[in-house]
Amino acid sequence: MIKRIFIDKNVMLDFLGERKPFYDPIAKIATLAEKEKLIMVVSPISFATVNYFLAKFENPKIAREKLRKFKIISEVCSLNEQIIEKGLNSSIPDFEDALQYFSATESECNVIITRNGKDFKKSLLPVMTAEEFLLSIYKK
Repeated sequence: MIKRIFIDKNVMLDFLGERKPFYDPIAKIATLAEKEKLIMVVSPISFATVNYFLAKFENPKIAREKLRKFKIISEVCSLNEQIIEKGLNSSIPDFEDALQYFSATESECNVIITRNGKDFKKSLLPVMTAEEFLLSIYKK
């Protein structure tokens, strides 16, 4: 069974913004997704947020093109009324993190990839950095 991994917005920004030292691990994960060894799942909110930040630091057309290419190798999950309701009633303090979490669970992801594990400390899913995820799959 192919792993479904939820990519948090900070990791998506690390990849598309080529932010060092975080770029290399997520680039390796993206390569695995391109080769269909795993499925990267991303929230629609992440596309909006990442576009906002990328467009501040580079040409907005280039930022949009990066997002188009990323969309090809990832799956955009649903953000529906049920997920909003769960987020609003959740004990997760940050609403956006709650939406990310419930998007990951509703999308049947196996793991959440983030650099801010503390944001998901109540997660029932494993939460890892990109580096930790790579170590976990190469150990096997």
